[in-house]
Amino acid sequence: MTSSNLNKSAEIFVIATPIGNLSDITLRALEILKQVDFVVCEDTRVTKILFDHYNIKKRFVVVNAKNEARQVNEIIKEIKKGNSCALVSDAGTPLISDPGSKLINEAIKNEIKIIPVPGPSAITAALSVSGLPSSSFVFEGFLPQKKGRQKKLSELSNEKRTIVLFESPYRIQNLLEELNKYMPERQVIVCRELTKKFEEIWRGTPNKLLSEIKDKTIKGEFVVIISPNDWVQ
Repeated sequence: MTSSNLNKSAEIFVIATPIGNLSDITLRALEILKQVDFVVCEDTRVTKILFDHYNIKKRFVVVNAKNEARQVNEIIKEIKKGNSCALVSDAGTPLISDPGSKLINEAIKNEIKIIPVPGPSAITAALSVSGLPSSSFVFEGFLPQKKGRQKKLSELSNEKRTIVLFESPYRIQNLLEELNKYMPERQVIVCRELTKKFEEIWRGTPNKLLSEIKDKTIKGEFVVIISPNDWVQ
């Protein structure tokens, strides 16, 4: 890596990491991770798998939804001393339904340079194989678990763009039941464990998908893509 790629100055590299297959990391990301002074991550146990795979030894600072507000000032102090920092999430592109926004906003206030290092994203990976319109789409992340959930589903039933959601294995069946209630005729693509060994992609109406998964062992993380309300196959 040339000195122009990583100067020893106040800066944060926001680095996308693999969503499953460790080979999906970019060469640029690996070069930067080897040279930064410390790494901000969600869970050291998860991040260490990637770092051990590529034999990278770094100091980790944990930032998650519970401690981000407390950690931000100390991280900013470290960076302003001239220590370069990489921000990563457990998987994919940081800050997408993940912590980190408080750190980035504080860095902006302190005129710290922020450098994106693009790479894997579950959203774009799922959209690329969905077969649904992707020139315009709405990303809702994880729907509210309780308060406001039904209202949000009702609003989305009128959405004229492709809808992208995240869901956990514990609520995927419940989500499909709700989609069967609010959007029974829509085409739904459910992507499970993208880029991993047991990757699966299911397609069909909510009712069809419910019948397909009823006897399956539901594990892993899910990206759910829903067709626009006026889409015709």
